[in-house]
Amino acid sequence: MIVSRSTCVPLFLVLLSISCAQDAPQTSPDPLPNIVWITVEDMSPRLAAFGDSTASTPHIDRLAAEGVRYTNVYSISGVCAPSRSAIITGMYPTTIGAQHMRTMRRTSAIAEITDPELLAIPTYEAVPPPEVKCFTEYLRAEGYYCTNNQKTDYQFTPPITAWDESSNQAHWRNRTNTDAPFFAVFNTNITHESQVWSRADEPMRVDPSTVEVPPYYPDHPVVRRDIGRHYSNIELMDEFVGTILDELEEDGLLDNTIVFFFSDHGDGLPRMKRWTYDSGLHVPLIIRWPDGSGAGTVNDELVSFIDFAPTMLSLTGLPIPDYLQGQPFLGDQKASERTYVYAAKDRMDPARDNARAVRDKRFKYIRNYMPERPYVDYLPYRDRMELMQVLHSMHEAGTLEGPQRLWFSSTKPDEELYDTHEDPHEINNLADDPNYKDKLDELRAAHEAWKNETKDWGLIPETELKKRLWPPEGIQPVTADVQFTLPDSLFQGQVEVTLSSDTEGASIAYALDSMAVWQLYSRPLTITSTSTLYAQAIRIGYKHSSVSSIQLERVESE
Repeated sequence: MIVSRSTCVPLFLVLLSISCAQDAPQTSPDPLPNIVWITVEDMSPRLAAFGDSTASTPHIDRLAAEGVRYTNVYSISGVCAPSRSAIITGMYPTTIGAQHMRTMRRTSAIAEITDPELLAIPTYEAVPPPEVKCFTEYLRAEGYYCTNNQKTDYQFTPPITAWDESSNQAHWRNRTNTDAPFFAVFNTNITHESQVWSRADEPMRVDPSTVEVPPYYPDHPVVRRDIGRHYSNIELMDEFVGTILDELEEDGLLDNTIVFFFSDHGDGLPRMKRWTYDSGLHVPLIIRWPDGSGAGTVNDELVSFIDFAPTMLSLTGLPIPDYLQGQPFLGDQKASERTYVYAAKDRMDPARDNARAVRDKRFKYIRNYMPERPYVDYLPYRDRMELMQVLHSMHEAGTLEGPQRLWFSSTKPDEELYDTHEDPHEINNLADDPNYKDKLDELRAAHEAWKNETKDWGLIPETELKKRLWPPEGIQPVTADVQFTLPDSLFQGQVEVTLSSDTEGASIAYALDSMAVWQLYSRPLTITSTSTLYAQAIRIGYKHSSVSSIQLERVESE
């Protein structure tokens, strides 16, 4: 019997926090490791563990002493939403239509909603190929309790199949089965760009006179103050890290859990955030192993955010789907070290741009596909920072000097090449230097190969991109309702129910008797008592299906 039945479900029930009680999770011969991600926002490696002791960070210092510091880790974008889409899907944003910042909504926090440049930008969601899942679904299907506290920002509506909990209360402590392995993400925005001005009235923890001013900034009191505020926020963030470590210790889990610490991209300051320079892409990564492996050591292998999803599957002993575009850098399926990492810059709020970057361990190549566009374009959100206002005013007054003027050029070169060892701030463009022609050719070829292999959609106008994502007219498709397959809804003893959706690649969530607890469907369900079975189908980038239900009634034999 195949049944598809929709019910009118109150929205507030559907949106209740999610928890997992998946029946009969698959077993593994070895205990599955607990994993915690401590993620921060808008922060380059401004930490003593990475050579910068301006801020005092005792908890991160401890984590570094007990873990492995990765010194060559790079985001695939200098801004959060594309970066987070890559982390959760294991796909480059430029492949799935997630490269622009942002795609799903306009916000008055960025500019007044009457702004014509914002109004002209279409809204849409990224749509990966049908086989693509949030990597946490694979963990949940294996029996992991997966929590996210709490940022998503994936450029698509987070599927209810991705997390057992995704809220500001999400925590491994909420799992009902305390023997279940967990994957828990804790994110803090204390170091976010916005906190430079939002915390302007709080006491400084770091003396602005002690900070280093990069050569593309003037040595101005406001510049020093905002850099000092960023360092002060890093000190506050360190307390957040300490809280998570303390909770793991309190629960007796610290030595039974792999702990990751990293930032979603580089610093939130101007010419850092949103850019393909290392200041916008280079992030700290520390990994602490339960057995103390590698404690206090440094790993300089090239790692990209695109590698995180396959690495998580490798660490947990799960097969790695062929569609993933990265490679595992840990676990039994660890790949050989990569030669290059790649990055992209596209529209940032209303500011149109298109640039691609490729980096080896020393040299950075940038290809500007819109060289006619200025570096500093219309971006109201960034301009709320007083440091940026000082740069604008000094540019208008003609008082910026030397490298400070470069970023305010009205056009960009077609290509940029930097020796990041000799020129870490990426000021001296070597693209026209004949001494570096071989390196330029090498990285240019690597970029072209990557662009073709990953099917980069960056130069497609967004009005056309929306139609390609939601063909043929740019109207968001709806995931087909769930169908229930079972012998009969009246049963004796038990009944097996199979759930399906006609939408290719759809994931399915189900719940018994109450939609307060959604579970990931990964295998046929065995029902042993009278129940109402609810189900909803989800494909990334599509609208969720309606909630379907069926009444299953257990009857006693005569």
